[in-house]
Amino acid sequence: MNLVTINDPDAISAILNSSKNIAVVGLSPKQHRASYMVAAYMQAYGYRIIPVNPVYAGDMILGELCYPDLIEAAVVNSIDIVDCFRNADDIPPIAEQAKTISAPCLWMQSGIVNANIAAELQAAGMFVVMDRCLKIEHQIRHSHHADKLSG
Repeated sequence: MNLVTINDPDAISAILNSSKNIAVVGLSPKQHRASYMVAAYMQAYGYRIIPVNPVYAGDMILGELCYPDLIEAAVVNSIDIVDCFRNADDIPPIAEQAKTISAPCLWMQSGIVNANIAAELQAAGMFVVMDRCLKIEHQIRHSHHADKLSG
């Protein structure tokens, strides 16, 4: 099996291009929180946001129903990227759920590093992004694309 390197730039581009649904674990309804800003930005670019946060389960965030966990979210949604806004110590159970639902990508936001989990998921065939911001990675690629169109 060919393993894709963690944070591989080409793989990040490919996953952003092929993905439609992003489960945001730890999404807050508070507009000043990074999770909300990133999710709102991605939603504005046509991605479907699936909020996952047990504190707000059953509520609406960004016009979408919030789920208590990935397992519940995956019952009625296809999930392409699991974007984690949780501490590194909270990643193992999220990673386990991501594997259970066969999510193609686990994305740990800026500042979140869990190398053991990353290696485990990678070995299981998942693409892993660690310590990177989904919004910034999208902006980098989107601005390059815009440059190509204008130049």
